[in-house]
Amino acid sequence: MFYCRFLLYFYLLYFGASFRVIAASSQGNDKAPKNLHLVKRNAIKTRPSDALGGLEPGDPAPAFQVHTLDGMFVYSPRNESGRALIVHAFTNKSAFLECLWTWSESLSDLLDYLPSSTEVLMLSMDETAEQDALWMREQVYRAAAHRGKEILSRLHFSPTHVYNLGNWIPRVLYSWGCGGHNCGLGQVVFSSPDWKGPVIGKRLNARYDWLYAHWSTDPYRLLDVGDGCAPVASLKGAVAWVSEGGCSFFTKIKNMEKSNATGVLVYALPGNNIQDMNCKGDECFTSLHIPASMVHFQPKVKEALQKGRPVNVKFQVTPSRSFFFGIDQRGVLSEMGWFLYPSFRFMAWQAQWFVFNDALLEQLSQPAVTVSVFDHHDMHGNAGAHAVVDLPADISPYDVLELDTSLSCPGRRDETCAHWDHTVQLFVCCNDSSPYCNQELGRWVTAFRRGTGHWLTDVSALIPLLNNKKCSFTMKTAPWAMPWMTTLNLRFSQSNKTERLYPFEVMPLFNGGTFDKDYNRRYHEITFSIPAATKKVELYAVITGHGSDDNNCGEFCVTSHYFLINRSINNTLVFEAAGSPLGCSLLVPKGGVPNECGTWLYGRGGWCDGLQVDPWRTDITSQLDMSGSNSVRYFGLFEGRDPNPKTDPGNILMYSYLVFYQ
Repeated sequence: MFYCRFLLYFYLLYFGASFRVIAASSQGNDKAPKNLHLVKRNAIKTRPSDALGGLEPGDPAPAFQVHTLDGMFVYSPRNESGRALIVHAFTNKSAFLECLWTWSESLSDLLDYLPSSTEVLMLSMDETAEQDALWMREQVYRAAAHRGKEILSRLHFSPTHVYNLGNWIPRVLYSWGCGGHNCGLGQVVFSSPDWKGPVIGKRLNARYDWLYAHWSTDPYRLLDVGDGCAPVASLKGAVAWVSEGGCSFFTKIKNMEKSNATGVLVYALPGNNIQDMNCKGDECFTSLHIPASMVHFQPKVKEALQKGRPVNVKFQVTPSRSFFFGIDQRGVLSEMGWFLYPSFRFMAWQAQWFVFNDALLEQLSQPAVTVSVFDHHDMHGNAGAHAVVDLPADISPYDVLELDTSLSCPGRRDETCAHWDHTVQLFVCCNDSSPYCNQELGRWVTAFRRGTGHWLTDVSALIPLLNNKKCSFTMKTAPWAMPWMTTLNLRFSQSNKTERLYPFEVMPLFNGGTFDKDYNRRYHEITFSIPAATKKVELYAVITGHGSDDNNCGEFCVTSHYFLINRSINNTLVFEAAGSPLGCSLLVPKGGVPNECGTWLYGRGGWCDGLQVDPWRTDITSQLDMSGSNSVRYFGLFEGRDPNPKTDPGNILMYSYLVFYQ
């Protein structure tokens, strides 16, 4: 787990417009493609907005209309477009937003990853709203010059200042505020005894997960060290003032760390934009432990330092309104979470989750026999959430069992959500004397400071665990974790297969344990026979890796898990995505919660923050002697050999079964 800092911001009015570093470009093409939402300018008369009360995430979004550069954007909850909408409010006071709009990779991410079911309304919170709208459109058009143009019809740029919209949008932007990483206005404050007042500029911190240090609120001494491409004399207690160019950001920061600098301020050359500072390639395998930010060139600062005059620097964050919010395909308001990097990919991830959730709700509308287990039940502490429920009188006709599960926070805002990710397990007991009692039926991992989370998990193979008319269900996570509100429904149905097979017996196999040098010595071969009338045998396992030893195992290391049938046929599960930079972000279309706090994007050992753990199922019927004796052996490896960590061994959490079908 990585440390997550969360800033809870108060809602303040914006101060006056700042000097615009990025000049508005030419007006560009005023004839952007139109879609169902666009009509000719002034074709719809503006109506006074209603006196709306407070709006919260999860509320339905009221209708509104906004002038755009190409006409009028009209949103109606009853429209038939089936599209989600993301509202983005730009301000030139934010270095993060400046980089978001000037970094070519960010704009490419917008064009490449925004789902076709999503539209975006771009607004401005500055007095230069009309110029901002023209400039934003020009940035997008330039990035789309050699690409397909379909997406341009779904991007709408309004020249109307947020203050003057006359609808409910400012209420959400103002009252929701902006909390978390890259929210608020990151600023750098320079001062000198020769000046009448401070010089305040924008700053963009280096990537969230790169440097293991943070700025203090105390003032630092600032020293000019040129381009920082070579170590210098001791800078102990000082922040290095370094120009961009000449070498990589990594090289500059590494050299300044060697020079005992407290931190690094890289300034953009005159006329250049603030950039996204990150390591590249092999650089990322070397840890650096001082903070770094990028700022604009400040002539007054440079002049004072060249004259040998003292300059101090301190770091602050001024609270701001929210920069983003969303409306899903069903017209429900949503927060957008943390944008860890200045990339529109984070906007696309939220839109991808909207697509997933819309499809999930459609799937849940299909017929099924539903049993409610928990309904917004408080889950925390040693007891977790517990309920005893009656099952349908006869479940034998059903070959499908799905867990309709959602986790939400005590409040409606993400700020009320738990600060860490924790494993959640669902245990079932239908007969106290049964060997099946308190077996795991489902597993999830909580989102990292986000309240979004809804999944449908197929656990049909485990229907035999429900071997009584009355069953108790316990869902729990780490007892010290902050509370979650859990909702769980069992959904029984029949598959549409021509020939249905029904699971009638499960045989527990192996559980996990400490992933150390003795891990595989704890497991012994299991022999078994096939029950009469069996037509199919399935290997069923739920395996996740946790903890972080000197090999980053088992959360961020690649482990392999082997189930050897009859000492000859191997069935292998490998967590190839563990430790990859975007392994979990790629699972957002399958229900992974996007834009969480922390390093949620990284691939992990069989799980992701804010996602169900899908069972691994393998048909092993052809590997067995259906009329004789069989055996199964398990072992787990790291890099092809037994694990042997030097410190803090991790853990493999596993439930595995053989499932027999008739």
